Amino acid sequence: MFRNKTTFILILFSTVLFSVSLLIKSDFLNSVNAEEGQNYKRIKSFAETLSLVKKNYVEEVDEKDLVYGAIKGMLNSLDPHSSFMPPELFTEMQIDTKGEFGGLGIQIGIKDRVLTIIAPIEDTPAHQAGIEAGDKIIKIDEESTKDISLHDAVAKLRGPKGTSVTITILREGLDEPKDITIVRDIIKLKSVKSRVIDEQIGYIKLTQFQEQTASDLKKALKDLSGKDITSMILDLRNNPGGLLKGAVDVTSQFLPAGKLVVYIEGRSGDRTEFKTNNGNNFFDFPMIVLVNGGSASASEIVAGAMQDWEKAVILGTQTFGKGSVQTVMPLSDGSAVRLTTARYYTPKGRSIQTTGITPDIVVKLEAKAGAQTHPVFREKDLDKHLDNDINKDSEDTEENTQEVVEQVPSKISEDNDAQLDRAIDLLKTWRVFKKLPGAA
Repeated sequence: MFRNKTTFILILFSTVLFSVSLLIKSDFLNSVNAEEGQNYKRIKSFAETLSLVKKNYVEEVDEKDLVYGAIKGMLNSLDPHSSFMPPELFTEMQIDTKGEFGGLGIQIGIKDRVLTIIAPIEDTPAHQAGIEAGDKIIKIDEESTKDISLHDAVAKLRGPKGTSVTITILREGLDEPKDITIVRDIIKLKSVKSRVIDEQIGYIKLTQFQEQTASDLKKALKDLSGKDITSMILDLRNNPGGLLKGAVDVTSQFLPAGKLVVYIEGRSGDRTEFKTNNGNNFFDFPMIVLVNGGSASASEIVAGAMQDWEKAVILGTQTFGKGSVQTVMPLSDGSAVRLTTARYYTPKGRSIQTTGITPDIVVKLEAKAGAQTHPVFREKDLDKHLDNDINKDSEDTEENTQEVVEQVPSKISEDNDAQLDRAIDLLKTWRVFKKLPGAA
């Protein structure tokens, strides 16, 4: 009757809001099996608790707040990426995909139950204020962030342009917590940046995968092609991902039509494939894709497809390892549930969850003596992360069990970017070898 237990629970959950007595007296138990009956008993316990709190709590409480809190707790018990969004946060999420919102400009996650900054976004208030990846946010405007959900944190950090928020951070190397006050601004994420390097190498940096990313990339490629470039560097470093469709549309501009980009499988095992859709109008020059520990989700889809189809050389360091799909399901009151519904896999069937994409050429960034560094953490470091269903022992290897935290420079200038320099050298070498009569 129902597709899965989650749907069953949500339907009953909504019924509780309408009438506890109606739920308890329902004839529904006559048609459910024993397992569903057990679920009903648990829902009944919730209904009884809701009634007791409303009648007996020391202060009057809002039923909506109680139910929203219960839904948040339910979803927070699953994995780091499943969450509940009240109406205002759902609206903001929809705005995010369009690439503009009021806030600080940081990517955050929960590590060891502490709100932690994954990375500041370039040219934003947080970046300019000196926020660094790995900073732990222990307070927001003097309120503790202990056990805070990601979406509650987002709600506190975002706000109208010109307003300020003070965050208290813990950072390796600091003797005590540090307060940083940041003035919010409109965060306009220009997802595509391009230029020409060394006269013949096209360089494109993708900062996120938004609704306009693929069309902006198409314009950038057309502009670069008119400048007689002979090769390309696609920079996906510190790109946290975004829309799955954006990843497919971006990959479509580098591979022939009909090529598998990614496929997803849910609990039922049903497979859904996503293939290139740009006809045969694609960019066909030698390519290098730059990745690092901040390349996640949609970035890993692109890098994985390019690697599997041997379209580009992947250079840099191991990617973040987020290989799960979140489906946003609107609810009747304007709120929504973001639920992890599937894992995604590269064309050759590799699961990226917790393992990420391994570069063809590993190039690490080394900090100069005395320079500031920050720790890198990945999907496998997040609380309650999903395991890799193919490489089930991937997190139990000696390398992963060592208590060694990778440190990378906090700031990299273009004249000290070893990964970009190596990519440029490789493409210049390619040009030289192509001219040799006997070169393969």
